[in-house]
Amino acid sequence: MIESENPNTLDEPVIQTILRDLKMIGFKLYHVILPRGNAANVLRDWDLWGPLILCLVMAIFLSISAEEQKALEFTIVFVVVWCGAAIVTVNGQLLCGNISFFQSVCILGYCIFPLTIATIIIWIIQNFTMIVKLPIVGGAWFWSSFASYGFLGSSVPESRRLLAVYPVLLFYLVIAWLVVVQ
Repeated sequence: MIESENPNTLDEPVIQTILRDLKMIGFKLYHVILPRGNAANVLRDWDLWGPLILCLVMAIFLSISAEEQKALEFTIVFVVVWCGAAIVTVNGQLLCGNISFFQSVCILGYCIFPLTIATIIIWIIQNFTMIVKLPIVGGAWFWSSFASYGFLGSSVPESRRLLAVYPVLLFYLVIAWLVVVQ
């Protein structure tokens, strides 16, 4: 059998598939943690496993810390992340962006990683005052916004870049607000 660039994955064991996917998720998270200018093509090979896991982790931790209506908190986080990513993506498409819908949702989903980490930190060390929460979540918001700009900034024409970035900043700001008020 000749090995090709795109091997047939139907014959591989499930554990090998899971490990390959986890490795790709880790690789993409690495580029979100350390965004560089040459990483624009990293998330072109999109997947939604990483964003789904990050969204679920954030929603679970925020719903655990909710005093009442835990299911509602979980639902709000889940809907805000996925519908917000879809709206921001459609905005980018309407501004003549050259990135596909799922690539954009993938990028926006992976870039919530810093906010997910902030959620976990605030959950672990509970009873934070607002003065302590704001710098943690503010830094995570900045990091998420900066990382997503590195990926999405080049997908929109220069003259429309601000119109594309502003909704991204608002998207992460809404998620950051959900984390702060937990």
